[in-house]
Formats: sequence, C-alpha cells, structure tokens
Amino acid sequence: MDREVVHVVLRQAGATFHRLLDSATADDMGRRSDGTRWTNEQLLYHMLFGYIVVLALLPLVRLFGRLPPGVSRTWARLLNALTRPFDVINYWGAVGGARVYNYRRMGAKFDRTIAALSRRLEAEPDAQLARTMHFPVRWDPFFKDVMTLEDVYRYPTQHFDFHRVQLTLGTPS
Repeated sequence: MDREVVHVVLRQAGATFHRLLDSATADDMGRRSDGTRWTNEQLLYHMLFGYIVVLALLPLVRLFGRLPPGVSRTWARLLNALTRPFDVINYWGAVGGARVYNYRRMGAKFDRTIAALSRRLEAEPDAQLARTMHFPVRWDPFFKDVMTLEDVYRYPTQHFDFHRVQLTLGTPS
C-alpha cells in the first residue's frame, strides 16, 4: 500500500470540504440536495460522518480479521438483515448530526477526523492493512463483501465523492 496516496486523498477531500463550506451561503445549506431527502447541510454532515465512521470500523476490522472468516460473514449477514432500521438511523443521524455540527462547525470536525485517520494510518503495521472482514453490502454501495483494512481507509473518500455531486450549492431552486 502506498500510504502517501491515501494521505494525499484525505488532504484533498479536506480541501474540497472546506471549499464547499466556504462557498456556501445559509440559503444553500437549507436547500434540498439532489437525489436525497437531505438538505445540503445534512448531506455535508453525512459526508463528514463517512470519515467518522471509519474511526469506529478500524478496530472492528482488526478484531474480525483475527477471527475465522465465518464470524464476520455471519455478522455481515445479520447487519444486512437490519438494513431497513439502518436506513432510518442513517437518515435521522445526518439530520441530527447537522444540528450538532452545523456548517459553521463541520470544517473543524472534518480536520480533526482526517488528522486522526492519518495518524492511525501512519502507525498501522503493514500486516494489519491486509486483515479482512465481511461487510454488510446492502448498507452502502461502496462496501464490498470482503474488505481489507486498506480498503476501509480508502472507503470514506469514495463515499464523499459519490455524494459531492448531489450537493446543490449555488444552484437556487
């Protein structure tokens, strides 16, 4: 794994996130995004949350990566069976999260999260990056059935880029 590539991608996402925040007005933030039920502000929080959730996924992959593959496969199947409640929680989580980390506070949280991910990536032994875990593929289009820890470090930016095109900043309805 070329760690520097992942560091660069994380920094680029941070710069993009700040450009989006800096160029948006309060009206932009309250406008509906394209293709979601969220406002732009809520979608931006959801994009930030994609990075936050990785901080929680890293220890899970390390743990499940030490267990027989059937354990994480069973776990992923259980989570897939809970997709409907997950979707509701995912939606309302972004609605509530945007109230706590509104657009004025999101940039700093994004920076702290990227810094934490970068520190963890730098400290990660090479052997750990190859650990694998089954994922609930119904929860996110970027979850693969089996993901390595390296894949998990790359995941949030795929998620970020996907949702970025759904923002309607600067485009009045």
